[in-house]
Amino acid sequence: MSNLYLPEGRLLHTPENRAVCAHLDALHRAMEEETVLEGRAVLCTPDHDLSVAVGPFAGRIPREEAALGIREGTAREIAILSRVGKPIAFTVTGIASAGEAPTLLLSRRRAQELALGRLLDCPPGQVLPATVTHLEGFGAFVDVGCGFVSMIGIENCSVSRISHPACRFTVGQEIYVLLTGADRDLGRVYLSHKELLGTWEENAARFSPGMTVPGWVRGVKPYGSFIELAPNFTGLADQTEGLAENDRVSVYIKAILPDRMKVKLSVLSKLEPSSKPEPLFYFITSGQLRRWAYSPAECTRTRIVREY
Repeated sequence: MSNLYLPEGRLLHTPENRAVCAHLDALHRAMEEETVLEGRAVLCTPDHDLSVAVGPFAGRIPREEAALGIREGTAREIAILSRVGKPIAFTVTGIASAGEAPTLLLSRRRAQELALGRLLDCPPGQVLPATVTHLEGFGAFVDVGCGFVSMIGIENCSVSRISHPACRFTVGQEIYVLLTGADRDLGRVYLSHKELLGTWEENAARFSPGMTVPGWVRGVKPYGSFIELAPNFTGLADQTEGLAENDRVSVYIKAILPDRMKVKLSVLSKLEPSSKPEPLFYFITSGQLRRWAYSPAECTRTRIVREY
């Protein structure tokens, strides 16, 4: 499926968007076809209308058209204020010509309605582009189209358990997500992320016994420390003094055991701390996932399998 309703900021500098925004005739056609475009919000008035730069033209988004939920009172005003200085998606709903300076009437709400309609029609398992908008302890909020935001629960950020989504993402980061379901009545979509980061076998293929690699401490227990080598690949090191959750360490890989889905490690030293998560490596970035089997076929433990 071609995702026509991308996260805000993805269209702004494309040749197609620039071409339409540069000419009044093209903007008239975009209005008739309800084409989603992008400009940059330059200011918010005291009445919370947004002024938008659209190529050489000026546009206005009335407050109630600035976001889904504003009209109904279910969205906060920060949904409007936070867009100033940033790319913003919209459809053109009117063009008022006053001499040589036409003013465009725009609706971000309508762009979001179109994006949500497309998302609600997507089958479970669809892979979508997304942009991280903000992080809370319980999950990462992401724009999945025209500023429409949904959440990835912390338990679905990766197979490796993390204490906070900031261990995995940064605000503004462009990522991929998996659509796992939708509620048409509530106008919500449900997302996951870990399935796109590879199975146990796919991640294990990147490592081999005898390697020394960096990792992150994700859990400290009396019997040892769980060390993340990749977001979906964690091993256990013998008990080591002085380690704390989220420390960076170098580890020696002693063994990789697919039948038990285990990785045996030895901690060599602590590394300099880092305030940024490691770059994500995706095994899947498009298409539709119908089944995800994380565990190796020969694994004798409880297998992790998801159907979509």
